[in-house]
Amino acid sequence: MIRLLQIEFIKLWNNRASKVLIISYFALLTSIALVAAIKFDIGPIKFHLADQGIFNFPYIWHFNTFITAFFKLFLAIVIVSMMSNEYSNKTIKQNLIDGLSKKEFILSKFLTVISLSLVSTIFVFIVSLILGLFYSDFNEISIILTDLEFLFAFFVKLTGFFSFCLFLGVLVKRSAFALGFLILWQVLEGIFRGIIRWKLFDGETTDFIMNFFPLQSMFNLIKEPFSRLGAVQSVANQMGEKLALNYNVHWYEVLIVLIWTAIFIYGSYAILKRRDL
Repeated sequence: MIRLLQIEFIKLWNNRASKVLIISYFALLTSIALVAAIKFDIGPIKFHLADQGIFNFPYIWHFNTFITAFFKLFLAIVIVSMMSNEYSNKTIKQNLIDGLSKKEFILSKFLTVISLSLVSTIFVFIVSLILGLFYSDFNEISIILTDLEFLFAFFVKLTGFFSFCLFLGVLVKRSAFALGFLILWQVLEGIFRGIIRWKLFDGETTDFIMNFFPLQSMFNLIKEPFSRLGAVQSVANQMGEKLALNYNVHWYEVLIVLIWTAIFIYGSYAILKRRDL
């Protein structure tokens, strides 16, 4: 397995575009620390975003994993390009000639997906821990270690999403078309949601059905964190609204994403196995 990973990372690092995207991705993950520097000081209005509690433990695990998940599109481009380059540069054929089986080839890609997801998760953990130790009002070990399931959900979310990108890369061969199909799939899920809610079911039933769609199931792993903020809760209470949402990471939501991940990886292998290279 180590040999397979070495092969893939050598390919990625020797590709200039992939190198730039990977570096940009981790730079963006680091840039979340700049949020702490946002201040408004206009006359009597003084506002420091870090003072709003977004970097408090354990809330920071929820907030940072939700925000940084949007940056995954950078690595999505890397993964899709990784597959398209295999076809355009004929390296996939050369790998198979050199003795790599199609199963090992897909395994090497999946190991790359897991590695990128794991490194991203560790990186977010370190950045969040540092920010929390600097700005959090609560630094007790028991509080710091609370809600770490959001990091696990972040890892599962990235693995599922990147596996989908890998599947599209194998299916379509060309990165531009694969990324276009990814965007189209997101639009189709939205259209389908609108149709079934308009024609068939109420909002609650529609949401239940949509939970089984790939992109929606990945999004569901980490719910929006903004309504947890004390300032938002106070405003809602003043308006007579009560925000009592369930922000927990649920095992069945994780299971749905893991099943989709398995489907995408097996589907990639099945396509490659039948395809004449």
